[in-house]
Amino acid sequence: MAKGKYQQWLTDDGLLRLEGWARDGLNDKQIAKNVGINEGTLYDWMNKYPKISEAIKRGKAPVDIEVENALLKRAKGYSYEEKTTEIRTLADGDRETHIKTIIKHVPPDPTAIIFWLKNRKPEVWNKPQEEPSKSGEGVKVVIDV
Repeated sequence: MAKGKYQQWLTDDGLLRLEGWARDGLNDKQIAKNVGINEGTLYDWMNKYPKISEAIKRGKAPVDIEVENALLKRAKGYSYEEKTTEIRTLADGDRETHIKTIIKHVPPDPTAIIFWLKNRKPEVWNKPQEEPSKSGEGVKVVIDV
């Protein structure tokens, strides 16, 4: 690595490019590759130069919010309108256009619900499951005669 390579990324243009790559959804490893460094070096730069860290965080923030909103939407379910256009040819040769609007519903997605709850309320939803006793302790057998 050339000495001082980080300096070009501290310029307004360099910071804007870093922010843009983060906003485009690139992860840290991909950003490092675009810069021409390894991921560890990027983390070093982010620790040493707050401007680099802030630019990347600024770029990631809108995308993170967008993805969170999409996850919440899937977890809750939603409705949307779907429009279809039908063109009919009448007996006299004229054409008639008919637009049909259908309201469709996407039900809540259990996987999205579980993911949301495990991350938002880990103290409640990430409890380890108790395993049944191997010795049969606590097992009650009822025989109905």
